[in-house]
Amino acid sequence: MRQIVLDTETTGLDPAQGHKIIEIGCVELLNRKLTGNHFHVYINPQREIEAAALEVHGITTEFLADKPLFAEVAESFVDFVQGAELIIHNAPFDTGFLDSELAALKNDYKPVAVYCAVLDSLVMARKKHPGQKNNLDALCKRYMVDNTQRELHGALLDAEILADVYLMMTGGQSSFSLGYEEGGQHDGEGGLARLSDDRPALKIIRATDEEMGNHEARLKEIDESADNGCMWLKI
Repeated sequence: MRQIVLDTETTGLDPAQGHKIIEIGCVELLNRKLTGNHFHVYINPQREIEAAALEVHGITTEFLADKPLFAEVAESFVDFVQGAELIIHNAPFDTGFLDSELAALKNDYKPVAVYCAVLDSLVMARKKHPGQKNNLDALCKRYMVDNTQRELHGALLDAEILADVYLMMTGGQSSFSLGYEEGGQHDGEGGLARLSDDRPALKIIRATDEEMGNHEARLKEIDESADNGCMWLKI
């Protein structure tokens, strides 16, 4: 099963008011494992960015001045996501912008949902945790996903974080992303990241007593909240 975790950054909140996409970030999951393959572009919106949006992502019009237009990346984006299931947090926001951008082109592009299925992880989180905060930061805290690098929003970083949250929220972590080796492929032309055969032995770091205590406390929380209890405790 091929899934694409996607996030965008924009000039504002409403494409109907002429706002545009300025960044697209996607990471690929294959059978619930991060492959290292990803699609990432910055886009020149040819308009100003609202002050409120700038405070969120920190991407300036000056930075985007030499970046490609959406029309120049549309084909590679559609090729990357076609046939996959898109996982998006608050999907109507991102798909609304993507559909607006695609509709403005003259190449008879269709809405995103024609090319791939769309799963809204926010809807999933609200069903799983009713009455609680379910934004990405809250979910990171709930599922102990490291988001310390997230001082500002960024489409690729947020997609990577959402991938970890999604895997935890839907049955536990299936794999660790080990990052990209030097010389790896980027911007939609990724491949599997492989470790060098002559790498030094990995250092073993034992858990402290405090960490073990926190681990046991977390297992008890899972045991109390999960329908079938905690498998680790049963083992």
